[in-house]
Amino acid sequence: MRLPQAIVRRTLRLGSVAGFLILSSTPNAGADDPKSVTVRTLAEFRSATAAARPGSRIRVAPGTYDGGSHLSELKGEKDRPIVIEALDPKSPPLFRGGANGLQLTDPSWVELRHLSFSGQTGNGLNIDDGGTMETPAHDLVLDGIIVSDVGPDGNRDGIKLSGLVDFRVRDTTVERWGRGGSAIDMVGCLRGTIETCTFRHAKEASDASGVQAKGGSREVTIRRCRFEHAGGRAVNVGGSTGLAYFRPPLAAWRGARFESKDIVVEGCTIVGSTTPVAFVGCDGATFRFNLVYCPGRWGLRILQETKEDGFVPCRGGVVSDNLFVFRSDSWASGGANVGPGTDAASFRFERNAWYCLDAPARTKSLVSLPVAEVGGVHGKDPGLVDADERDPRQRPGGPSGKVGPLALPK
Repeated sequence: MRLPQAIVRRTLRLGSVAGFLILSSTPNAGADDPKSVTVRTLAEFRSATAAARPGSRIRVAPGTYDGGSHLSELKGEKDRPIVIEALDPKSPPLFRGGANGLQLTDPSWVELRHLSFSGQTGNGLNIDDGGTMETPAHDLVLDGIIVSDVGPDGNRDGIKLSGLVDFRVRDTTVERWGRGGSAIDMVGCLRGTIETCTFRHAKEASDASGVQAKGGSREVTIRRCRFEHAGGRAVNVGGSTGLAYFRPPLAAWRGARFESKDIVVEGCTIVGSTTPVAFVGCDGATFRFNLVYCPGRWGLRILQETKEDGFVPCRGGVVSDNLFVFRSDSWASGGANVGPGTDAASFRFERNAWYCLDAPARTKSLVSLPVAEVGGVHGKDPGLVDADERDPRQRPGGPSGKVGPLALPK
């Protein structure tokens, strides 16, 4: 049956707005997937995201788009997430400029895949709970995201996460964020995984940090990531947060207060940085099976920066099964910097391997920890594949096979 032209025109017009391919010859979506839409302009992107519903899939064509879009209350459902992704993962769309490349406020069950952000003056990607701390953002996936050249001055983050629960960040690269910011900054985030990501900054960016979990963040795992000169603290387990920004609000807390709790850093390779890891006001954390290569000053720090009443002293950290490779001329305080107001005696050190590149025989005398280590190994050449900082890696079957990333249990 032949439809009247008025109906055809009206159907096509509605299809271009709502994202359906009904009697359309354009490649805007697959005929077998009526909730899928391909966008090629910023206006189309904003229209498609405004119309998104559970199960919607928005594919962004290659090209450059202005940053600065703010998507509020983007709500998918369990098993029916809203997906915003590159049409071609090998040619990801670039959102350039803006205060934030893209900001999501109060989202749930949303996935962002293979999108690129660069040149923002604030944060590359910002995901937050809108200040409604009783109803956090939740169930987010960031996969294959690229963020570069944010800031460059001040506290500017590659990815800012505030009040986010149940999330995964994977296969993501962040390069050159604000010189006082973080590659990924988490405030009050719960039950998250950051894995197989890469973070690169400049050697001189000593006030920056790589991944930071603070403001009441807990149960976050940072796994099999690579850090290359990722600021003064490659991983900041805790930190210093304004009291008004904790999640949940401090007035609602029962029991001890902390900047972070139960953070796990495992299987990572950390090249450079003043210190690979700083435990700062945390209540329990694990740093295990990592390769630390040539830090600028310390192998680790134990600090207390939030000193108000009710906060625990930094305590309960476990440092185990790591490979620390260092130089004697870039190694202070026996490799461990302990600040006042901490409970450093509650930390445990177990089965770490320590190797001084320029003075192997002196390795043991150069390592001084706040408590005695159990089963530590000193001065044994780890047999790295490349020991000149370009790509230090363990050799499979090599002498350091019981520690570091290669030994991380599956």
